[in-house]
Amino acid sequence: MTLSKPFSIKSFLFVAFLIVLSDQTTKAIIVSNLNLHETRPVFQGFFNITYITNTGAAFGFLAGSDKWRHIFFQVISVVALAALLYLYKSSRSRGHQLFWGTSLVFGGALGNLIDRIRHRSVIDFLDFFLGSYHWPAFNLADSAITIGGVLLAWHFLRITGKQS
Repeated sequence: MTLSKPFSIKSFLFVAFLIVLSDQTTKAIIVSNLNLHETRPVFQGFFNITYITNTGAAFGFLAGSDKWRHIFFQVISVVALAALLYLYKSSRSRGHQLFWGTSLVFGGALGNLIDRIRHRSVIDFLDFFLGSYHWPAFNLADSAITIGGVLLAWHFLRITGKQS
């Protein structure tokens, strides 16, 4: 048995699978232990676990129950997944930022797509706030997408800077 290269497509898919597994496991724990809109304080005045659903995109953008929104977000997710896979497979240099960025975004997008297919919404539960300042609730998939997006931006800014 040979080990795959550290930045091979197999490694990319494995990291994405771990993101999906972690995301879906935490969401299943939330759904089985909390009622919708139930909150459990973790760090008083800073962090709660709050079970909510989001039919829209990030921060509830375009939220609603119209059938077109449901289909729209599924199609956008599938297109994004295909684009990420193409980007990674076609890249000549698979450095750390590209590898981790695409793997994290791919896994996070797939985790949220699974929710959209199964529940017609995304399950969110990480609820941070400070006094009256409140960040919209999110999940592990959203975190992976955000971190991966930052890494991809860094990757492309570095490439652009080298070409100048």
